[in-house]
Amino acid sequence: MTRERPPISNRIRELRFYAGEMTQADLAARIGMTRQTIVAIEQNKYSPSLEAAFRIAEVFDVAITEVFQWKSG
Repeated sequence: MTRERPPISNRIRELRFYAGEMTQADLAARIGMTRQTIVAIEQNKYSPSLEAAFRIAEVFDVAITEVFQWKSG
């Protein structure tokens, strides 16, 4: 049985690049998560909690919809 990926995509990797090539570890430290969690979110293997999603958007000073997109249907 294969696990389906969450229907949420993100631009975290791109936003990290534009934020002075911020590392996954730097982002993780700023939002209180582990680097491994950031890796899983970027690879769409894990959907963050709503609170974590807002924290990520806040780090990049963008709306949450600029970071995460819902793939419907």
